[in-house]
Amino acid sequence: MAKKQGSGEGPVIIKKYANRRLYNTASSSYITLDDLAAMTRENVDFQVLDAKTGNDITHSILTQIIMEEESSGEQMLPVSFLRQLISMYGNSMQAMMPQYLEAAMQNFFSNQQKFQQAFKDGVAGSPFEKIAETNRAMFRAATAFVPGMAQAADGGTAPQAGGAELDALRKEMAEMQKKLDALGK
Repeated sequence: MAKKQGSGEGPVIIKKYANRRLYNTASSSYITLDDLAAMTRENVDFQVLDAKTGNDITHSILTQIIMEEESSGEQMLPVSFLRQLISMYGNSMQAMMPQYLEAAMQNFFSNQQKFQQAFKDGVAGSPFEKIAETNRAMFRAATAFVPGMAQAADGGTAPQAGGAELDALRKEMAEMQKKLDALGK
C-alpha cells in the first residue's frame, strides 16, 4: 500500500511536547490525535518524535489512537483477540507476530480491494442485480404506506404502488420467505 508523503521527500514530522501537544512541522500547526487518525486513514506517512529527546514515539502514539478509537464505542478488536495478543507478549513467538500481523492486514486489504472490484464488475446482469431491484421495489412499496416516507433512497419520489404491483410484491416476498425457510432447515 503506497503512502502519501508530506510536502518533502520523507514522512511528515510531528513533534510531541511535554505538555502533550502535537506539532505538525509540515503545516506549522498544532494538531490532535484525531488529526493523526485522519492522516493515517489518508495514508499520509508521518513520524512522531519526542520534542525533548528526539526519540521516535510513533508506535506509542498509534497505539494511543487505537485506544481512543476503541474507547469511543466503535470497538473493532474483540476481547478474545486482545487476550490472545496479550498472551503473545513474552512468548517465544512474540518476535514473529509483528511480521505476521502486518502480512495478514496487507492480505486482508488486498482481498478487500479484489472483492470490491469483482462485485463492481459482476453486479450488472447478475443475480445480485435482480436482488437489488427486488429490494428497491420492496422499499418503494413499504415507504408508500408511511406518511412522509415516500422519498426513494436516491432522493426521488417513489412511485406509489398500485394494487396489482403490491400483490405481486407480496407474492414474491412470500416465495422468498418459503425459500429462506427451506434453506434454514
